[in-house]
Amino acid sequence: MKKKVLQIAALLVCNYAAQAQVQWPAITQTAKPWTRWWWEGSAVDSSGLTAAMEQYAKAGLGGLEITPIYGVKGTEAKFRPFLSPSWMTMLEYTLTEASRLNMGIDMATGTGWPFGGPWVTNEDASKYVTYKKFELKKGASLSDKLEFIQEPMLRSANPKPLPPDTKVLEPISANKNLQELAIDQVRFRKPLPLQSVLAYNSKGTVTDVTQYVTSDGRLNWNAPEDVTIYALFMGWHGKMVERAAPGGEGLAIDHFSLPALQHYLAKFDEAFKGRNTATLRSYFNDSYEVDDARGQANWTPEFFKEFQRLRGYDLRTVLPLLLAKDNSQDHLRVLYDYRMTISDLLLEKFTQPWHSWAKAQGKLIRNQSHGSPSNIFDLYETIDIPETEGTEILRFKFASSAAHVSGKPFASAEAATWLGEHFKSSLGDVKLAMDKYFVGGVNHIFYHGTNYSPQNEPYPGWLFYAAVHFTPANSFWKDFHTLNEYVARCQSFLQAGKPDNDVLLYFPFHDRNMQPGRDMLHHFDGMEGFSGTYFEEVAEEMLREGWTFDMVSDRQILESKAADGKVQMPGGKYKAILLADVKYLPLETLQKLNALAKSGVKILFFENLPADVTGYHNLENKRAAFQKTLAEISANNNSALNNHLSELMRAAGIVKEEMNGLSFERRSWDKGHTYFIANTTGKEYWSYITLATPFASIVQYNPMTQEAGVAHTMGQKVYMHLKAGESCILQTSNEKSTAAAYPYMISAGLPEEITGNWQLQFLQGGPEIPKGTITTKTGSWTDLQVAHANEFSGTAAYTINIKKPQRNVDAWELNLGKVGETAEVFLNGKSITTLLGPDYSVMIPASAFKENNELRILVTNGMANRMIALEKKGVQWKKFYNINMPARLPENRGEDGLFTTKGWQPTPSGLLDKVTLTPQRKLIDFSINKPRQ
Repeated sequence: MKKKVLQIAALLVCNYAAQAQVQWPAITQTAKPWTRWWWEGSAVDSSGLTAAMEQYAKAGLGGLEITPIYGVKGTEAKFRPFLSPSWMTMLEYTLTEASRLNMGIDMATGTGWPFGGPWVTNEDASKYVTYKKFELKKGASLSDKLEFIQEPMLRSANPKPLPPDTKVLEPISANKNLQELAIDQVRFRKPLPLQSVLAYNSKGTVTDVTQYVTSDGRLNWNAPEDVTIYALFMGWHGKMVERAAPGGEGLAIDHFSLPALQHYLAKFDEAFKGRNTATLRSYFNDSYEVDDARGQANWTPEFFKEFQRLRGYDLRTVLPLLLAKDNSQDHLRVLYDYRMTISDLLLEKFTQPWHSWAKAQGKLIRNQSHGSPSNIFDLYETIDIPETEGTEILRFKFASSAAHVSGKPFASAEAATWLGEHFKSSLGDVKLAMDKYFVGGVNHIFYHGTNYSPQNEPYPGWLFYAAVHFTPANSFWKDFHTLNEYVARCQSFLQAGKPDNDVLLYFPFHDRNMQPGRDMLHHFDGMEGFSGTYFEEVAEEMLREGWTFDMVSDRQILESKAADGKVQMPGGKYKAILLADVKYLPLETLQKLNALAKSGVKILFFENLPADVTGYHNLENKRAAFQKTLAEISANNNSALNNHLSELMRAAGIVKEEMNGLSFERRSWDKGHTYFIANTTGKEYWSYITLATPFASIVQYNPMTQEAGVAHTMGQKVYMHLKAGESCILQTSNEKSTAAAYPYMISAGLPEEITGNWQLQFLQGGPEIPKGTITTKTGSWTDLQVAHANEFSGTAAYTINIKKPQRNVDAWELNLGKVGETAEVFLNGKSITTLLGPDYSVMIPASAFKENNELRILVTNGMANRMIALEKKGVQWKKFYNINMPARLPENRGEDGLFTTKGWQPTPSGLLDKVTLTPQRKLIDFSINKPRQ
């Protein structure tokens, strides 16, 4: 790992002893960040794989997730069909090279997403249900033919719609131009298979008359009384694999059918037979995303049978209630039971058997459960590594909570999926995003992502449409290792020990499933569907106020035990279970909560007690038992009801972490606790925080600079100085530490601007290397009257000679002000640090300065300016099949529907502000809450 300023810390005399005694955790393969690795067209070869993987390893990546996707136009001859012998040979080669480079390898269980492919037949493909309704008088027979003709549909991921006369053959695998078609959803005009024909009299009594339907679709039956007839048909949803690679284009599977999954996975068994894949760590599944299409996949051939098994009654007896258009309680309760059956089937017929299949091979699975119509906590708990994505901390906590509660060591994230527009995201932006994931409980980062690109491919190489572009072609690759080292140091702490949260916040899955909706199914992804609820409000307040929590499902509560007045989960003990204005609760959940309360566990109700039991079947008996149990738990001294969260926390003896606006994640280790703390306030923080956990000493670590030492404390208070966007690790211990103190510094005077002649030299990048120049003031190099400077993306060196600062202080803070985008600082030929932002300052010991000094700053900007120039020259770099390269923001969408830089001005690049030195002294008086000037 690259050393900083004589390691910054090593230069600080006051901190030398701390560096000698304080131990940092070892950096493991999983502590390093991993990345999603797109194989476009799977057009890879052994030499290209080796060259790419060596670059990745050198940059500090710990592993790669292979996800084959659509190809690059013009490279069709190099396509390797997914799971073909040629493809498998490249997988084996990759695994061998990864072992040599000490990198891990995961792979998607398919191409693109969701599960599907050309070997998925209509029988195994995703389904939907539809119906026709008829009124029949007593003695009459039905004159209409029982037939439902599915209307054709063709939706493409291409930026422009396919021509109206586009012909698509059935089966899908018969089409030879699937990469060009990029079909997202397809339905063919044909009659749908009839599932059931049911007749209901005025009392709701049902008669199954399916057996009377003739082969030509006629109902040979006379009504004995006035009846309403429902004829159910099963349709082909038509969802295709999104972003599919060659050999992976096809229908998405029926996620509610075990045979469909088994037939799908058999293709992998066949391809893997006789192959050496021992070092493959894990299989991966992207988020559900079956229903981001027209209509929902909401049926499976065995649904009636499975419904009766899971719900205890025959859905056919109440089918009119399910299909009703009102919001009556009976309709909502049957609809709830339908939704719960779908939820259970996704767990039992897809997630659990997929996990068992991988486990039999000695492999793990990573799963993005969000976006599905199921209780995502139960899906996450079933697998090995729950994975999240996005930008909201509460969304992250769905995956991390499942990992914490079930005792899984990792919670991963598809990280930095699309932070901003193409080529606009800096490493500093990514650093802030990583901190947010860590605060949300994530400890296994997967960047989104990195493209395989041939080594001789013209700039910018092969790219993916929804990414920050963590690729060697990106000029920020030069400093990418600094970000990766930071992430690795953070995760080395966050992967150690155990999670340590106090409260289990109940997930009101049933409240949502009892709500009407436009479609039959609800989908679950973070707080979507819970906006404005007390569940969301309480979660946000707990985050804001410093009460630590994980979320929990019914199934997890049912598997819990009481131990010493706490809730024992596989992942640890919790002090209380909190229900935030829950309206509907399964009887068995309430009974379990009651049993826990009787065993001494604190059960907390915010705002209201649960009002009613769930479901339709045996309702009155369940309601009576529900009310009886509710009365018991309400009378128990271990339960509490209040509309003030602080009062509930006090009743449970839960102490909050007083972080004063700082964000944090807490874990435990053998001798104490570990805190990851990020300053997300937007301003510099100089003050104390108050920890809820006892300690004898605390060591503070700076994972960016590698400074470390014993923190200053006063009782339970810990002194903190964090710049905006800065983070640290606090590790408490029940033992006194003999290490030196953490090097707190404080300004001892006003900033002094560095003036003189700056020599600017362009070092590496393109499209052309501008000539160097001399300037007396800093500013964007795009504003210089230097040929090619405004289109340059790469690295330039700013060099200036300065005299030794003339003040008797301990150190000088070098502040670069604003930078576009990263800066590596050298003093007298020695590398001090690399600054990613948002703060661009570094502490330099006074002893590091000579009488005459050379300050050299290597500034690297992003890809934007070179991409602007590329488009102006008419270079066709957007050459990808499928969705190609859409814009993140509508204002950057061109006439062809694709991303464009047209209208962009050059992005400011270089040293954008005055550069200053500010005198610093060691902080001794900790009553000072801000620097004196």
